[in-house]
Amino acid sequence: MNQKEVQQKAINILKELISIPSFSREERQAADFLEDLLKNMGFTVHRKSNNIWIKNIYDEKLPTLLLNSHLDTVKPGDFWTYDPFVPVERNGKLFGLGSNDAGASVVTLLAVFILLTDQKQCPYNLVYAATAEEEISGKNGIESILVDLGKIDLGIIGEPTGMNMAIAEKGLLVLDCLAHGKQAHAAGTNGINAIYQAMLDIEWIKNYRFIKKSDLLGEVTMQVTQIKAGESHNIIPDQCSFVIDVRSNDRYTNKEIFDIISQHLSSDVQYRSLRLNPSTISPSHPVVKKAGKIGINCIGSNTLSDQALVSFPTVKIGPGDSARSHTADEYIKVKEITDGIEILMRLLNKLELS
Repeated sequence: MNQKEVQQKAINILKELISIPSFSREERQAADFLEDLLKNMGFTVHRKSNNIWIKNIYDEKLPTLLLNSHLDTVKPGDFWTYDPFVPVERNGKLFGLGSNDAGASVVTLLAVFILLTDQKQCPYNLVYAATAEEEISGKNGIESILVDLGKIDLGIIGEPTGMNMAIAEKGLLVLDCLAHGKQAHAAGTNGINAIYQAMLDIEWIKNYRFIKKSDLLGEVTMQVTQIKAGESHNIIPDQCSFVIDVRSNDRYTNKEIFDIISQHLSSDVQYRSLRLNPSTISPSHPVVKKAGKIGINCIGSNTLSDQALVSFPTVKIGPGDSARSHTADEYIKVKEITDGIEILMRLLNKLELS
């Protein structure tokens, strides 16, 4: 197939994916569809749970490039005017749940894999993977197949970036905190109000600034996003729980941030996970240098992706706009897909990784 035929096929595949509900941990039907599609195209398909991947290995001695995006979506909200599972193409826009995040990247990277595979020889081996549970950073997503994929020298992670290249990404640290007080009747004065104890810690969270700032990612940010306390209006609560959402930059590990916060709060603090660390790639990496040569803008990203779960160098790039993600009447512009394929082919064609 020529490039225009591959582009049209990618758009048709995206329409099929939109019509298949694929919430996190419920991607089986979408994985079934993609597995059958790739087999019918003549590829040897590998599968583990709801993760699908194919390979084109030219030479084991060559470096390996991974093209990856995710099949899962969040659930639709209440304010859609279109059916989220019926693809509607109107005025150059394709509406549907997961069209922007990240179905467009799934099909764009597949198109690039096909086009690169059709070439006689690449300077690298190719792996394409459509994976599960990205929206929840689940352990049965890309993390579960890293050993099966083998050694990867560079990963292209498909997410809606407007075809800007994210060469750094903030990490995520979620903290569960519990402030303690002393229960008593609200009419008395002998209690210790756990809400007031929590307020002192929350005030510190609001005002504290981490010293180390990143050129690409700025400063570490914290937000208290949930709070719960009290059983009745007439009882001074002896416990108050609250949740902190922390977005870490590449100047700290999540463990370092946790230690700093724990030392300053009087509440008990527990982390849910330390595994979603920030990521960055060297500005001197060949893919970053080539991006600069062909006019791709390099940025830092505040939003989390599967970059956080891999140890090899990655960049995040794909068609669409993250502002449309997780919104009613989500859409991708058809031209964003065709342009994205062309831009990625310019970036990856004859890219020397070794």
